[in-house]
Amino acid sequence: QVQLVESGGGLVQAGGSLRLFCAAFGRTFKNYAMGWFRQAPGKEREFVAAITWSGRSAYYADSVKGRFTASRDNAKNTVYLQMNSLRPEDTGVYYCAGGSMVTTYTDAGQYTNWGQGTQVTVSS
Repeated sequence: QVQLVESGGGLVQAGGSLRLFCAAFGRTFKNYAMGWFRQAPGKEREFVAAITWSGRSAYYADSVKGRFTASRDNAKNTVYLQMNSLRPEDTGVYYCAGGSMVTTYTDAGQYTNWGQGTQVTVSS
């Protein structure tokens, strides 16, 4: 079992940057594909980014491509989401999620472990 704890959220002006962290606790973390999802008020949770267990491949929602970068350090049991050129529509609670049997990275249902979320607010 892997426990996930996000941090790094906050309030930032449009055009600014934030870096989110997801710390994993559990010996099997390095075998997990990791995803980032977000949920804005009144909206459904949506896929943001994902990274394979090795870190060699990453996938992004079209809305964040070219602005967000997912990475991981398996030695530190940590996943990162670097967010640049932030927009007000990026506002929401960001969750990291992990799973050992993920085949469709955009499918939240395939991730078995979730963090508690961290709030990101982008002001215009």
